[in-house]
Amino acid sequence: MLELLNLSLFPVFLLVLVRILAFFIVTPLFSYRTVPTLFKIGMSFFLALVFTATLPLTSLVFEEPYIIIFLKEIVVGLMLGWLSYMVVSAVQIAGGFIDFQMGFAIANVVDPQTGAQSPIIGQYFYMISLLFLLSVDGHHLLIDGIYGSFQVVPIDKLITFNQESIVTFIIQTFSQMFIIAFQIAIPIVGCLFLVDLALGIIARTVPQLNVFVVGLPLKIFVSFIVLFLFMALYISLSKKLFQTMFETLHGLMQLIGGA
Repeated sequence: MLELLNLSLFPVFLLVLVRILAFFIVTPLFSYRTVPTLFKIGMSFFLALVFTATLPLTSLVFEEPYIIIFLKEIVVGLMLGWLSYMVVSAVQIAGGFIDFQMGFAIANVVDPQTGAQSPIIGQYFYMISLLFLLSVDGHHLLIDGIYGSFQVVPIDKLITFNQESIVTFIIQTFSQMFIIAFQIAIPIVGCLFLVDLALGIIARTVPQLNVFVVGLPLKIFVSFIVLFLFMALYISLSKKLFQTMFETLHGLMQLIGGA
C-alpha cells in the first residue's frame, strides 16, 4: 500500500479510475438511478486505489499520448459495461414477448432503475434476475471482471481491433441473448397460443359466445398459473443468462486485448 504514496503513479491511478467509472455508468446494478452518484464515485475511487496497489503498474511505459490512452480507457469501460447490460436485457425482451401475448403490451410501466418504459412481466423477471444476481454474489463477480480486464487489456497498450472478429462476436452475443429470451418466454407464449387456438375453435362452434370478453381474463389467468409453475425454470435460465454474461465479458476482453 505504500505504492499509493508514490505521486508518479497518479497518472496510472487516474486511468484505472476512468475505466472503472465508465464501467459503472453502464453495467447492471451499479448504473441505476437509485444508486447515488456519490456512492458510484466513491466506490470507483477506492477500487481504483486497491487496483493500483495490487496490479503490477509500476513499470508501465506509455508509447502513445496520454490523452489517447485516457480515451481508450473510457471506451474499454463503456464497452464492457454495455455488453453486460445488453445480455441482461434478454429478460426485458422475454417480458415483451409475454406481455404482447397476454394483452399487457399497452400497459408498460416506468422502470425506476433506468427511467425508461418497460413491460410489466419483463420488469417482474428483471427484478427476480437482479435479486438472483445479488444472492450469488454476482456484483462481486462484476468487480472481479473489471479487475481482470486490466490484466487482459493492459493500460499502456491501445485496443487491437479486428473488425471481422468483433462483428462476429457481437452477432453471436445477440443470438445468445435472443435464444435465452425465447427460452424464458416460450412456456407462457406456447400456452397462450393454445388458449388462442381453443378460443378460435369455440368462436366457430359457439358463435353466441363473445370470446373477446372471455379471452382476455382467461389468458391472464392462464399466464399467471404457468408463471407460477415454471418459476424454477426461470431461475435456472437466469443462472444461464449471467453465466453467458461473464463468458461474454471475458471473450470481449480477449478480443480487444489481442489475446
